Amino acid sequence: MDFAVATLAGLFFAVSIYLLLSRSLIRMLLGMTLLGNAVNLLILVSGRLSRVVPPIAIGDIDVPLDGSANPLPQALILTAIVIGFAMFAFLLVLAYRAYQSLEADNTDNMRVAEPRGGPKPPMSY
Repeated sequence: MDFAVATLAGLFFAVSIYLLLSRSLIRMLLGMTLLGNAVNLLILVSGRLSRVVPPIAIGDIDVPLDGSANPLPQALILTAIVIGFAMFAFLLVLAYRAYQSLEADNTDNMRVAEPRGGPKPPMSY
């Protein structure tokens, strides 16, 4: 089970890098979201996936039983999901505002600082 989920995390990483390298803002945004999910999945796998023993210390035992899942990565993932959703919402609004003001989704068409036909920057010093 761990190998299959780790392979899925690797696939998520590959697809997210592919989406981040595109020119479309929406694809970049989806790539950032998928990258966050891949990291969360990788952290989950590092904490051992197990349904056999719950991560609860029963009775007089101070530590969870052997073979139980580690609850710390799960708590970190819950925090990362909330932060990732807030970042996704912020970037979505930012992309929408950029599309409204520049009327373009392609990053090559969004060159406000470098207008076409303008003076070229110096090539050497």
